[in-house]
Amino acid sequence: MEIVARLEATRDRTRTYFGLNGDPLDRSYAPGKWPVRHILHHLADAETVLFYRIRSIISGPRQVLWAFDQDAWARGLDYSNIPLDLSHRIYESVRAGVIYHARLHYDRSGHLQFVHSEMGIRTLKEEFDKVAWHNEHHLAQIESALRSEGPV
Repeated sequence: MEIVARLEATRDRTRTYFGLNGDPLDRSYAPGKWPVRHILHHLADAETVLFYRIRSIISGPRQVLWAFDQDAWARGLDYSNIPLDLSHRIYESVRAGVIYHARLHYDRSGHLQFVHSEMGIRTLKEEFDKVAWHNEHHLAQIESALRSEGPV
């Protein structure tokens, strides 16, 4: 199943970056953008939000599910000081749940709908695809930041 392969591939690539220490975690892919450390914390948090949506859609379709303010989470949860290992463990466990449900529900229940508070009507299949896309998007940012000479 292609979605499971994408989810596993992004998980495997992402887990290596949780092992970084020091200067690489402070690098950013562009001026004014989050450093690698913040992106990794964001991936763990976004994964939990998206997993909540996936489970909500499966258990009760047509719900209104709310967007979250990623910058407010970064500030409020103090991404600069959260132990990276904590976010790593959250990311790993939640991704395992996403993969489990993708295997069961991507084809069988992918048509189930929900209402996203900002984007309108979406499907379960689109939400699984978003998990993979979102991770790929941020991996590109991390890889760009790590190619730079130092903090931007």
